[in-house]
Amino acid sequence: MREAIARAELGDDVYGEDPTINRLEALAADKIGKPAAMLVPSGTMGNLIALLAHCPRGTKALVGSLSHSNLYEGGGASALGGIILTPIPNTAEGELELDVLAAELDLPADPHFALAAVVTIENTHNRCGGEAIALAHMASVAELAHRRSLPVHLDGARIFNAALALETDARTIARHADSVSFCLSKGMAAPVGSLLCGSREFIDRARRIRKTLGGGMRQAGIIAAAGIVAMETMIDRLAEDHRNAQVLADGLKPIDGIRVQQARRRTNMVFFEVQGGAPRAASFEAALKHRGVLVSARNATVFRAVTHYGIEAADVDRAIAAAREAAAEAFAN
Repeated sequence: MREAIARAELGDDVYGEDPTINRLEALAADKIGKPAAMLVPSGTMGNLIALLAHCPRGTKALVGSLSHSNLYEGGGASALGGIILTPIPNTAEGELELDVLAAELDLPADPHFALAAVVTIENTHNRCGGEAIALAHMASVAELAHRRSLPVHLDGARIFNAALALETDARTIARHADSVSFCLSKGMAAPVGSLLCGSREFIDRARRIRKTLGGGMRQAGIIAAAGIVAMETMIDRLAEDHRNAQVLADGLKPIDGIRVQQARRRTNMVFFEVQGGAPRAASFEAALKHRGVLVSARNATVFRAVTHYGIEAADVDRAIAAAREAAAEAFAN
């Protein structure tokens, strides 16, 4: 990727003149099966632009209660777009509670109620164990939304992980959404960047919004160059991350004091709980870090471990051994 960055042919993307960005956007649109795509600095900006493009001020975006858009994007759609984020409960596997979604969509056209403008779904679902969401569920969500002439936005940050877990391709997943965002970083291993995909009319609106948000970049082909390497070389190797995550989950399960969250369709994430309360969990995390293994806290006792490019099978074995030692140390105190 660094070699591609150094060699990248550059232009001014604000004027549509950066050939490397143009190539990446065409590649992304083809992979997702949409007419057009647009490079953005981050997945958060991609999702924000999608909501701003779909939702007039004062309307509702129906989002999963545990979704990234609802929990981890700073309330940007509300703060900057006057959009009401209306949470729909997520199941433990990341699906939307369809009965609740249908009831929300069936609210009468009463001036007391804000009008719904978009339904969003996340696949894979970060907060819910990295689960891949079944195509049948996505079809049900799309049917409920489209029956009411509402678009569906897919936060597909890890859509290629989802495709692997579901034994399909990204195009098939994206058919159930009118707009799709996905990340070039994370398992795709690029240093920065995301893509927003949709119809040409939608992307035209999105470009204007991106400029308003300060996301219009000049010679950003240096970002796109790494993204092209990601799109061309990283998708097929995601299976290694999934295998490593399963090995990690299996290795953590027998450790006393650790409860691994089950996953129907595990991808590259392992969520686990350290039992015995917050002080013990904090002690475990510190002992693990001392041994060179980093995990991300979801709350005081639940942690997330992610496998990705650069994590080999031997690293997973070392992480499991470190977890055994850290648990013994934390539970001895």
